[in-house]
Amino acid sequence: MRRVRIGHSNDEISAVGLGCMGMSGGYGPIDDAESIATIHAALDAGVTFFDTGDFYGMGHNEMLLGEALKGGKRRRAFLSVKFGNLRGPDGGHYGYDLRPAAVKNFLAYSLRRLKTDYIDLYMPSRYDRSVALEETLGAIFDLQTAGYVRHIGLSEVSAHTLKRGASVYPVSALQIEYSLLSRGIEREILPAVRELKIPLVAYGVLSRGLISDATLMNDGSNGGEIRSRMPRFSTRNMPRNRELIAALSKSAKARGVTVAQLAFAWLRSRGEDVVPLVGARRRDQLAEALSGLAITLTQDELAAIEQAAPMGAAAGERYSPLAMKHLDSELPV
Repeated sequence: MRRVRIGHSNDEISAVGLGCMGMSGGYGPIDDAESIATIHAALDAGVTFFDTGDFYGMGHNEMLLGEALKGGKRRRAFLSVKFGNLRGPDGGHYGYDLRPAAVKNFLAYSLRRLKTDYIDLYMPSRYDRSVALEETLGAIFDLQTAGYVRHIGLSEVSAHTLKRGASVYPVSALQIEYSLLSRGIEREILPAVRELKIPLVAYGVLSRGLISDATLMNDGSNGGEIRSRMPRFSTRNMPRNRELIAALSKSAKARGVTVAQLAFAWLRSRGEDVVPLVGARRRDQLAEALSGLAITLTQDELAAIEQAAPMGAAAGERYSPLAMKHLDSELPV
């Protein structure tokens, strides 16, 4: 497994991460035993980077990781934790809390659930401008100084906000959505990441399962899943997006791989500083993604993919209108 330096330290992470959100619901049935087996399979494959959030399953995801990493496995794992997203007992969203006192409170609970005494990478899940960025990052820096946090991260912020934060505190990584169907970051954000010489942790590589062979076989209905509230899965937009997947499927079949594997191979081509998160909740999903990341696409194959799904071709925004308002990465400076 190739390694990537995190921030400006000598610490390294695996060039692939395991995104654990789906192990706590939202994308279909979950099975804690299979989830733990998937985490162990990732470790065995050389994956060290594990991404979670204290609000995933209202703490369930952190407790699951804490259980999976018992028996000395924690020493092999690099834990990335997002915080600040407020949820109610019914799963409802109640905004964000990025005040310094709240940051330290969130961390205290995460440490207990994860059964650890430090977090490797800690970041606000969103920056909604309700609290000065410097205050939020300053609280994380205090925790870093005290030894509870090793690295400071940011998630879904603009190039301007990223540079602003990095000018004051040592920001080590940016996490943001990046896929064949979500390429807006290539305009300003990705260049800013490279200017700062930090890795970009890419989530949503399969656009929440849209980039898959299954898309060509179903009607786009996702029942009570979170995808039912996402514009790209709506009855209005799904026909156009299914056409894109069908076009990509031709390139995948020509290479002898699945559409999902093609998407991971494409992301691998975007640069060695891009660290994809595999959002697997089962071992077979993990194996499929890792196989895709082992593929090196030719220039002709990349050109065919570009023609099949050019930048901006997807129909619909990547989040609901309300959620889009909380994405600093999508807001004007």
